[in-house]
Amino acid sequence: MKINDAKRIVFKFGTNVLRNDEGEISLSRIYAFIEEISKLHKQGKEIIIITSGAVGLGAKRLNADSKESLSVKQACAAVGQCQLMSIYEDGFNKYSINTAQILLTEDDFSNRIKYLSLNNALNTLLELRVIPVINQNDTVSTAELSEAGNPLYGVSFSDNDKLSALVASKLDADLLVILSDINGLYDDNPKENPNAKLLSDIKEITPEIESYAHSASKGGRGGMRTKLEAAKVVTHSGGYVKIANGKEPQIIRRLFEGENLGTTFYPAEQLSQKRRWIAYATNITGQISVNNGAKKAITEENKSLLAIGITKVNGIFTRGDVISILDEENQEFARGIANYDSRDCKKIIGEHSDNIYDILGHKNYDAVVTKDNIAIL
Repeated sequence: MKINDAKRIVFKFGTNVLRNDEGEISLSRIYAFIEEISKLHKQGKEIIIITSGAVGLGAKRLNADSKESLSVKQACAAVGQCQLMSIYEDGFNKYSINTAQILLTEDDFSNRIKYLSLNNALNTLLELRVIPVINQNDTVSTAELSEAGNPLYGVSFSDNDKLSALVASKLDADLLVILSDINGLYDDNPKENPNAKLLSDIKEITPEIESYAHSASKGGRGGMRTKLEAAKVVTHSGGYVKIANGKEPQIIRRLFEGENLGTTFYPAEQLSQKRRWIAYATNITGQISVNNGAKKAITEENKSLLAIGITKVNGIFTRGDVISILDEENQEFARGIANYDSRDCKKIIGEHSDNIYDILGHKNYDAVVTKDNIAIL
């Protein structure tokens, strides 16, 4: 697929792209993005924007250190979000394009009903030719609090790279464009190794490719590691991902004119909508470890997870929660919807399915996790 053939496109702007070298908001760059996106919109393309920058803007306005405490960060986000949205609204108004502000938390994805409702709302906005401008709701998000309180807890997203991927996946977007302050994925950290090579095309995200990721850059929360995680989500949803340097002049126009810039990730084996939600969009509150026989049955034979294959249960979860499934090396290889809560799972570890009723006094299913509710990662 040529990039210009993409019909539904998600753009993600990182914090460092939206700021100049002095840490101030770069209005000229944002308005340049808006102008180039407006041209694509007038070509009939459906556009969604995921934007960072609210916390930084608010911190600058309040003369505060957003790293001081979570509450200060939340206050900075509340102040900065107003400024950020007014910039987008003013810019797109000049091209007679309507925008809509959407602030999301991890619960909007982990809750299946909210997840489906969000899909309907976004699709309706796109049908009305509105550009949704989306950001994580840092003012009320509980992600960091939850992670701090429970080491087993995994949130659906804690940065805008993953958020952009979840939105692109949910909307079946053709393309996710992540504009950062780096040219793309290198085989080493280019800020430390001047001989690092830019990788233009990634057909599969292998462990070797993942090893090239490095941590967040100053001022941001992501880094290449979270961008690779985002690329996994989108490519397994049938979409393409382009990571490029948003500080390059006219970067959006040049990308859509076919200039070979950045790194392109190609679609991989596609998961169903339900399995995408299980694999990527839900919060994780517990883990089940299994033996190699159970892992083989799940990954190679498309079978359900039975109690007889379970070796350990960690965390507290209820029936219907999404849990991690770990192998004998303690590596997560799948996620699934639990048919039993954690207390019951601990009672039936290693037991045959025929014994479940005798042990628990009730029996929901033969399987602890049904095969249709398992997503292999």
